[in-house]
Amino acid sequence: MRQYSPDLTPPWKKPKPVPEVPADPGLVVEEPGTGFCGAVICCEAGTVTLEDRFGKHRVFPLEPRGFLLEGRVVTLVRPSGNAPVRPTRTASGSVAVPGARARVARAGRIYVEGRHDAELVEKVWGDDLRVEGVVVEYLEGVDDLPRIVADFAPGPDARLGILVDHLVPGTKESRIAESVTSEYALVVGHPYIDVWEAVKPASVGIPSWPRVPHGQDWKKGVCRALGWPENTGAAWQHILSRVHSYKDLEPELLGRVEELIDFVTAGGAA
Repeated sequence: MRQYSPDLTPPWKKPKPVPEVPADPGLVVEEPGTGFCGAVICCEAGTVTLEDRFGKHRVFPLEPRGFLLEGRVVTLVRPSGNAPVRPTRTASGSVAVPGARARVARAGRIYVEGRHDAELVEKVWGDDLRVEGVVVEYLEGVDDLPRIVADFAPGPDARLGILVDHLVPGTKESRIAESVTSEYALVVGHPYIDVWEAVKPASVGIPSWPRVPHGQDWKKGVCRALGWPENTGAAWQHILSRVHSYKDLEPELLGRVEELIDFVTAGGAA
């Protein structure tokens, strides 16, 4: 007699099998129902805990076909010898994404005022920016910012974020920033005369940043006051070498860079 399978579902109606992936600590996945994306913190019987780049935790059930890994549906399974282990962090404090490839660059950009600003942003946020596909470019000053924004022509899928030095009320910088009116361009800034000051003095090994009399070149004045050679390039490399993570930077800069990253990545996909 012919034997029939108890499952009479036609083959074309059966769901295609998906890979089973161990929920190892640090694995970054997305829960499609909520859109929550994060790294695995721990995996216990029947649940997995994820942490996003802002440190927020969510617990999800380990259901078949329950997650996306690099855009593909997968089933997370409890790894052998599982133990709650926190993943490593990037210099910005975000969850590290082991082995992640740089995303294709977005049309959007972040502009900063100078080379030193760009180097500092790269050192602390570089890993995050590559994962998000955000390119940072530096400007030689912001005097012509309205034209620069107009030439970029920001839009819903190509947002522009600009970081300005010494953005305090009543300054030239604040008046220039207020002249940028595009809803797809965001101008933010820190209160420091130069981005050097955004590095905590203790990280550099000094009690405080010197006050430089008005009218003097600020960077050279700092070097003179600290007894450093008046080689601002070498001085900056010394300062940058003392920056190891976000903990070495003042919160007035940290918050503004995070704000720009969030703004630019809120646009369309690359």
